[in-house]
Amino acid sequence: MSSSNKTPALINWLGYLAIALLILLPVSVLTVRSGAWQQGLMLYALSCLGCLLIIALGVLLLLLPRYAGSRGATLGRMLIALPGALLLISVLSGRGDYPAIHDVSTDTADPPVFTAAADQRGDNANTLDIDPQAIAAQQQAYADVQTLLTDMPIDQAFDRALAVATQLDWDIYHQDRNAGVIEAVDTTVIMNFKDDVVIRLRTNAQGTLLDLRSVSRVGIGDIGANAKRIRAFLQAFKQ
Repeated sequence: MSSSNKTPALINWLGYLAIALLILLPVSVLTVRSGAWQQGLMLYALSCLGCLLIIALGVLLLLLPRYAGSRGATLGRMLIALPGALLLISVLSGRGDYPAIHDVSTDTADPPVFTAAADQRGDNANTLDIDPQAIAAQQQAYADVQTLLTDMPIDQAFDRALAVATQLDWDIYHQDRNAGVIEAVDTTVIMNFKDDVVIRLRTNAQGTLLDLRSVSRVGIGDIGANAKRIRAFLQAFKQ
C-alpha cells in the first residue's frame, strides 16, 4: 500500500487547498499590478486568510488521536500554507492605529498644491482636493510631520530636494525652480501602488521652508505609508 493511501483524505485535501492558495498569492499581486487593485486585494486577503485557516485546522488535526499517525503529513501541508499565514499576520500586526486617510502634508494650514499630478493620476484616482476631515485626522495622528526650516539658500535646497527624491527612487515628472515646486511619484515594490508627492520650497527671514504633501492614487487608508514617506524624505534631507 502506498504512502498516499495511508494518508487520510482530509489531510490530502488540506494540502491541495494549501497549494491552490499559495498559487493564488502571486495571481492576486499580478491582478493588483494590472490595475484591478480592488479585486486583487480581495484575492490576496482571501488567500492569506485561507492559509491561516489551514494552519489552524492543521493544529487541530495534530491534537486529535485519530490523525496521530499522519502528523508528519499534516505538518507538511501546514508548511505549504505558512507563507500566506505569515503575510496576513504581518499585515495585521503592522496596521497600527492609523487614520483612514491617504493625503498627508507637512503644512496642514496651507498644504502644497499639485500642478502636474492630475495628468499623471488618471480619471479614477483619488481627488487632490483638500479634505478638512483628513487634515484634522492627520494633526492628531502625525503631529511630528512638520515643515522643515533649513538655512540653505533656496537654490541649494532645491538641488538637495531633487537629489533626495532621486535617492529615494521617486520618479520626478515636474520641476519648476522659479516656483520652488517639484512633483514626483513613488511606486511600491510589490503591489505597484503609485503615490504622488509635491515638494514646495519658500523663503522667509529665517531661511528656506520645505514642505511636502503625499497623496495615494487609490484606496481610502494608506496604513501610514504617506506619513512614513515624508518622514523618510525629511530625514534624508537633513542628513
